[in-house]
Amino acid sequence: MARVGVLCDIIRPEEKMIIKEAASRGIDVQLLNLNRTIFDLNGGSHYDCDVYLQRGISYFKSLYSDRMLEDAGARVVNNFNALLITGNKLLTTSLLSKKGIPTPKTLVSFSKDAALQSIEEMGYPSVIKPVVGSWGRLVGALNDRESSLAIIESREMMHPLYQIYYVQKRVARPPRDIRSFVIGGKFVTAIYRYAPPDDWRTNAALSAKAEPCPRNPELEDVSLKTAEAIGADYLGIDLMESDNGLLVHEANGSTEFKNTVAVTGVNIAGLILDCVTSASRR
Repeated sequence: MARVGVLCDIIRPEEKMIIKEAASRGIDVQLLNLNRTIFDLNGGSHYDCDVYLQRGISYFKSLYSDRMLEDAGARVVNNFNALLITGNKLLTTSLLSKKGIPTPKTLVSFSKDAALQSIEEMGYPSVIKPVVGSWGRLVGALNDRESSLAIIESREMMHPLYQIYYVQKRVARPPRDIRSFVIGGKFVTAIYRYAPPDDWRTNAALSAKAEPCPRNPELEDVSLKTAEAIGADYLGIDLMESDNGLLVHEANGSTEFKNTVAVTGVNIAGLILDCVTSASRR
């Protein structure tokens, strides 16, 4: 039986599900706290797990620990390249657009003046997002020039990462989006995520309501093509319903799934472990 190293910085409900499922299967799990683990770049450390499952919340800790493990010859799920893309909205949109996968109209700029110009070209309403971030944080609605100027000027005072101005046309969608799951190259399940009454964002961290979403050929096709384009072993994919079909607006390489399990009953932790143990044999 494979020995699985689970990399994490916070143990969320999802990690608890994975640990419990592993125990029920007799899988030897080694928890590696990213805030305590020391990596030796000169090869002095001995990585003794057969495969590693990356479950870190921090994009940069996850990305760099993946890189160091892979450079030492370890197999990590998801791998460095998949995490690099999925943790960065700009890279995700750019890659998916290149592959012909539908995404919202997106403009990127690197200065206050160019950002305001891009918003005017995009038209209102639009949305500004940090290229790195999750849970709906710092996602802003751009409804007019006055609000846009205030948001852009505030970001000029932030870390340079937030001065990469990633602006999307706000999609005329129902008050929900879709989170689908592809694991081991197979479409598994999907949920609707309904925005709370006092918000327009559909993030679970902002109390969005989850309901089962029936699979259909378009949803399955777009989800599978997204996972294949990114090269992810498993993926949570966020899609919006538009007048022109489904649009992919984010992909999640260390996806949360507790709400999906609660409303669908699908054993996502078990499916991820199947994927991980399969990867250890390749």
